[in-house]
Amino acid sequence: MPMGSGVISPWHIAIFALVVLLVFGPKRLPEMGRSLGKGFRELKDGITQHTHIDDAEAAPAPRALPPASPRDRDTI
Repeated sequence: MPMGSGVISPWHIAIFALVVLLVFGPKRLPEMGRSLGKGFRELKDGITQHTHIDDAEAAPAPRALPPASPRDRDTI
């Protein structure tokens, strides 16, 4: 298979995992995983909250009462 074909094989993933393990060490990887998970969770919550805000803005506004006619007003 030629280089640059865009296909990621299991060997590529294994080599990448080994390099990450060697660079960061086994003690730091769980901490990084928790941080990454927390970041994804906050991103998901932010997107969900933004969607709810957009839904509330898209709801039709309450209709205003028509203006009162001159004969409906009290005259002095």
